[in-house]
Amino acid sequence: MGPPPRDLDTYWATPADTVLRSLEVTEAGLSAQEAARRLDEVGPNRLAEARHGSWLRTLGQQFADPVILILVFASLVSIVLRDVTDAAIILTIVALSGLLGFYQEHRASVEMQRLLALVQVHADLRRDGTDVEVAVEEVVPGDVVVLKAGDVVPGDCRMLDADALQVDQAPLTGETFPQHKHPEPVRADTVLAERHDALFLGSHVVSGRGLAVVVRTGARTELGRLSGRLEESAPTTGFERGVRGFGLLLARVTFVLGLVIFGLNLGLDRPFAESLLFSLSLAVGLTPQMLPAIVAVSLAVGARRMASERVIVRRLDAIEDFGAMDVLCTDKTGTLTEGTVRLHAALDAAGTPSEEVLALAALNAGLQGGYANPIDAAVVAARAPDPAYAAVDEVPYDFTRKRLGVLVEGPDGRRLVCKGAYDSVIGVCVPETPHAELDARFRELSDAGHRVLALAQRELPGVDTVTAEDERDLVFAGFLVLTDPPKQDAAPVLRELAAAGISVRMITGDNQRVAAHVAGEVGLDPAGLLTGAGIDRLEEDQLVSQARETQVFAEVDPAQKERIIRALRSGGATVGYLGDGINDAGALHLADVGISVDTAVDVAKSAAAIVLMDKDLAVLEHGVRLGRQTFANTLKYITTTVSANFGNVASMVVASAFLPFLPLLPRQILLLNFLSDIPSTTLAADHVDAEQLERPQRWDIGFIRDFMVLFGLLSTAFDLLTFAVLLQVFDAGSTLFRSAWFVGSTLTELAVLLVLRTRRPAYRSRPGRALLITSGVVAVVTIAIPYSTGASLLGLRPLPAAVLGSLVLITLAYVVAAEATKHSFYRAAARRAERPRPATLPPAARAMRRRLRQSAREHSG
Repeated sequence: MGPPPRDLDTYWATPADTVLRSLEVTEAGLSAQEAARRLDEVGPNRLAEARHGSWLRTLGQQFADPVILILVFASLVSIVLRDVTDAAIILTIVALSGLLGFYQEHRASVEMQRLLALVQVHADLRRDGTDVEVAVEEVVPGDVVVLKAGDVVPGDCRMLDADALQVDQAPLTGETFPQHKHPEPVRADTVLAERHDALFLGSHVVSGRGLAVVVRTGARTELGRLSGRLEESAPTTGFERGVRGFGLLLARVTFVLGLVIFGLNLGLDRPFAESLLFSLSLAVGLTPQMLPAIVAVSLAVGARRMASERVIVRRLDAIEDFGAMDVLCTDKTGTLTEGTVRLHAALDAAGTPSEEVLALAALNAGLQGGYANPIDAAVVAARAPDPAYAAVDEVPYDFTRKRLGVLVEGPDGRRLVCKGAYDSVIGVCVPETPHAELDARFRELSDAGHRVLALAQRELPGVDTVTAEDERDLVFAGFLVLTDPPKQDAAPVLRELAAAGISVRMITGDNQRVAAHVAGEVGLDPAGLLTGAGIDRLEEDQLVSQARETQVFAEVDPAQKERIIRALRSGGATVGYLGDGINDAGALHLADVGISVDTAVDVAKSAAAIVLMDKDLAVLEHGVRLGRQTFANTLKYITTTVSANFGNVASMVVASAFLPFLPLLPRQILLLNFLSDIPSTTLAADHVDAEQLERPQRWDIGFIRDFMVLFGLLSTAFDLLTFAVLLQVFDAGSTLFRSAWFVGSTLTELAVLLVLRTRRPAYRSRPGRALLITSGVVAVVTIAIPYSTGASLLGLRPLPAAVLGSLVLITLAYVVAAEATKHSFYRAAARRAERPRPATLPPAARAMRRRLRQSAREHSG
């Protein structure tokens, strides 16, 4: 059907029935056949089809590196200058490197698409007159959407019907509060935020119910138009910041060394084209060309392993932050408790079990039409609503009022039955309600670990509709006492998380007494408990200070949850947030790692970077360790490769200064780099030592720099030893020198990879099977190349047995020296980590000092 008709350009100003006619649909929805046809015509409901990248795009990216492009250009210049053989070999090696990277990245991309298919967000649509659940990607213009609390809006829509519908559209408009939606059209020039008859992709339903027709999907939506800007302004993850910092470090080193080598060779009157190719080849040699592929494969392998533990990664770059997480904020119900809410008792105001209170509660829980929740299910399981009553209207639950009102009609007329948090309900009861007695009873029940709701009612004869304004002068009816005991394994799992360097914070909307009771049961300290009201009294810097020490937060609303997350992050923590409700969406977006569960409402699931197939902290703990393993393997490639490459380049600088010939030809440098990268592609599946998984891990550019320089210079020292042996002992000419160094340099890179991949002595750390096999194969191939028929094309020749034996001995000596250096390096790093940092004032004290200084300035003025 192509794009929407022109008369739907301002669909918010068009009557709903006209919109339906233009889209050729009725309120019964599309037929399945027509929906399939439209999906073929307009494509999947995605913001940007190219975001994941086609295989051609992935292939092209392998050759888009500026250094590679310059190298290709220089090779073409060599062809023009009739040095065809050299240029052809260089181009072949570059192509092989690019194809290897493409294979690894494309395989990782395919694997991720398979995993993402396990966790899909769905929309409730009306098709062929019946309500069906369909993946959001399959929604098409003309689909009629049935909306309820917790649903994501699957496209830009025109409202058809609304019942107390409130929608959070902050991602588009930045509005603080949800907006009421109803189907009456507005003027064509109405700004987006005030189009109350329109819904937009990227928003979600907070409360109420509605019916809408989809007008636009994917890139044609308002969010699609803004997606480029939104993507640019999105905060970078810790992983992205680390890669960027590493790239800047490497760019500086490459630029400086490249200029030095190029200038040195020109100063020695070597040919310009040969010097340029040599310098560029060294720059490529220093650059870890396979880094994008290695990172992609490491993360994809990590995601697959995590999926086997029932942890699904929706955003790959979150894996690093998952492994770096040192604070986990979690809700209470279903995570620390069993999550099977049961009605323990229905009590009247005197605290006596009451069938009348239970019957009243059943009307409120069973006849409400908003968000289905475990509390209402527990009430209805205990007693079904009286069939003599029917719902007339309702005031949906929201997280500000913290109550739900249902107007019912029955044999005794119409009445408003209200259920909710005790403080909220008691606050709208008639003044003569005996607060002191009820407060004492509420505290007694809460201190026993029960969740306690209040129930009240009001006669409203002749009233057809109700709003929050009608929730006043209610008559207190009684208490609903609910129980949800702590999980038996909650305390042990929290201890395991603490041992892994992760401290847990409980953040719940439940009352502080229940929260404190559950916290004590699972091993959290409720002593410094902060309530939502207490949070509101704190300034930001005060909250940063207190959040660092507080383990339990209770009676908090969504905005307060976000303040807690901000405060923890401002205090330097890498914060994970585990939630599954409508009120968790903001906190999930704000946390470094948003974690949800497969049974969560759609808006929570779509906001999360990690989705657990089981709401279980034990599953989460396993996932964190796998995240750390993934990051550790990525870091292995970076540290070992850049240190070896840096050493090689530094050796080239020295060799170029005193040798009458180039120490290696450009084609040999690139082939060496290509061969040594092959085993590195298997590091994604390498074993990781247990002690590396015990603490959170983060990017440390200073550590990488020190590692690169120290072990690079160690490599250079043994390269110089090799030079001395070749020149002084064997009187090697240019071809023998290059052949020997090509073999020796590759062997030392392979050997040192096995040494530096672990902080332990190499013999006490078992490498992965694939790493051992590829290292052995590459070593054999490297030694065989000078003896092959194509050796002359590469500028190599067979090595005498004495030369080969000397190279093996030098490699063994290098391994011993690398082990000793590694031991000293990590021991010094451990001492630096244990060194106490300079004492700093806490944020609250710094704020007080600023205020005192400001006051002094004002008085002195």
